[in-house]
Amino acid sequence: MTFGNGIPAGELSAAVWRKSSASNPSGNCVEMAGLPGGSVAIRNSRYPAGPALVYTPAEMAAFIAGAKNGEFDDLLPGAIAGT
Repeated sequence: MTFGNGIPAGELSAAVWRKSSASNPSGNCVEMAGLPGGSVAIRNSRYPAGPALVYTPAEMAAFIAGAKNGEFDDLLPGAIAGT
C-alpha cells in the first residue's frame, strides 16, 4: 500500500502514533508511525488530523544516520553538539 505526502493523518487508520520520551511535556512535538510496507509517517501532535509526511525506509535511514552524525545540529540555535 502506498501513501502520499500530505495525506490527512486521520486517514491513516492503522497507524499507531508515538513520540519521543524526550518530547515537550505540553505535547507540542512530532509523532511518527510505521506504515504497511515499511514507510514511516510523521505528523504534528498539535494537529493530529492534519497532513502527514510519508517517507520510505531508505529515506528514514538516511535521515537518522545524518541526525546521529550531527548533520542537522546547526539548525538548533544555541545547541551544543553531542548533547
